[in-house]
Amino acid sequence: MEYDNLSKSQSRKEIMRNSLNAIEINIGKNGINENVIEEIKRQLKNNEIVKIRFSRNIASNKDEFLEEIVSNTKSKLIDVRGNVAVLYKRK
Repeated sequence: MEYDNLSKSQSRKEIMRNSLNAIEINIGKNGINENVIEEIKRQLKNNEIVKIRFSRNIASNKDEFLEEIVSNTKSKLIDVRGNVAVLYKRK
């Protein structure tokens, strides 16, 4: 999965620094559904930055889940480290 280029107003480094205090949403063995997508949308609307943590059981499918989350929330994937992804959506 590719990372989106960001505008010059807020660099990737700045967003990663701000993500230290971001809301974290856990994705468990049931994967994602409409309720999870709606919660991610709600948190992105309020906070701009959200961390998504995937359970070890489904970590092998995280790329598929991230593609679905990014397309449904119209957000940008900033970084993936291990089982944690950082999403950004400008308010």
